[in-house]
Amino acid sequence: MQHAVGSPLPPPHQPGQGPADGWSPAAQHPGPGPHPQGPAPVPPGPMPLPQGSAPVPPPPGFSGPPPSAPHHPPTAPPPPDTTGHVQLPPGGPVTMPTAPATTTVPDPGATTLAVLLIGPAGAGKTSVAKYWADHRRVPTAHISLDDVREWVRSGFADPQSGWNDSSEAQYRLARRTCGFAARNFLANGISCILDDAVFPDRPVVGLGGWKRHVGPGLLPVVLLPGLDIVLERNAERSGNRRLTDEEVARIHGRMAGWYGSGLPIIDNSQLDVPTTARVLDEVLTRSIASPPAW
Repeated sequence: MQHAVGSPLPPPHQPGQGPADGWSPAAQHPGPGPHPQGPAPVPPGPMPLPQGSAPVPPPPGFSGPPPSAPHHPPTAPPPPDTTGHVQLPPGGPVTMPTAPATTTVPDPGATTLAVLLIGPAGAGKTSVAKYWADHRRVPTAHISLDDVREWVRSGFADPQSGWNDSSEAQYRLARRTCGFAARNFLANGISCILDDAVFPDRPVVGLGGWKRHVGPGLLPVVLLPGLDIVLERNAERSGNRRLTDEEVARIHGRMAGWYGSGLPIIDNSQLDVPTTARVLDEVLTRSIASPPAW
């Protein structure tokens, strides 16, 4: 059957509902028939109130029970947002690992350690640190100060362009970031090896800052091959990691100040990376048994 011209289409009928307000089936089908009935009579008694409305007082003479306020079920608090959250112990300064009371030689491969590998550019610090971290029997992280410094992209203050206030500020910021990361790893049972070109004659980039940010249990080890080896390895580098030969020679000469400092020194001029990592374990065994004074 077609609807009369100009008459609106009926609204969609929802299950369980009567005709929509203002629409009657009879109004859509002209023709003879009974007139539409008026609204159904409202039975006496209190009317339900809309949710959130205040109760209306009964009219004068009304003898029925007073209308009651609508009952709102208590709203449960939303569950805490714990998606992806793992409670971690707070990171604090790492303390010096203690050797067993017996005569057993401590095993650095099974001990949670914080190691600082020091050396000039081209000494092989990053390669040795990665290999050492990869082959330990306990979880170990490698944190490179140069990598963290280079997180700054726009506005990176490259020390090769001259040591100034900006490069020093970015160095300090990177060292604090490395120290914070190391403490958190160590607090959760993960060893750390950090590598940095720490100068013995420059307090700004000295050991004091590393001890302050990581803790007195940090074990420093110096990696110092011969100058010819350092020059050869530096020549294989690219980008801002590659220095001029003059700069490499100057840094190497300053690193020689670690001789006589009391810190353990590894000359890896004739050692490959796996052998250097094994020597590092031997040095750390002695450092645990008799910590260096620094």
